[in-house]
Amino acid sequence: MSTETNLQDQVKDQATTGADAVDVAIAKGIDFDGSPIPTAKLDLYTQVMGLEAGRQRSGVSNTMRSRIVRIGAKHIPQAELDQKLIDAGFAPLKEKEIAFFYGGK
Repeated sequence: MSTETNLQDQVKDQATTGADAVDVAIAKGIDFDGSPIPTAKLDLYTQVMGLEAGRQRSGVSNTMRSRIVRIGAKHIPQAELDQKLIDAGFAPLKEKEIAFFYGGK
């Protein structure tokens, strides 16, 4: 069995859920369906993530809120997410966030 086929089988057997699933697949260079991720895509991803890694952060709380909004908007209705943010002590959804994440729904 070739190394590529073995890696493809490993990725197919892995869970495709959870926060780390995509990172694991990217690190192996193999998509969830077992196909190799093209080198050009991996190179661009690595370049952009390197730029992001060097960016100064504004604070943990701000980053937490950004992630909550970005990911929460995929799973939680607008009014509910807004209330959850307020209840947790974060700023409510901003108009631009509502327009971006909920405008097309």
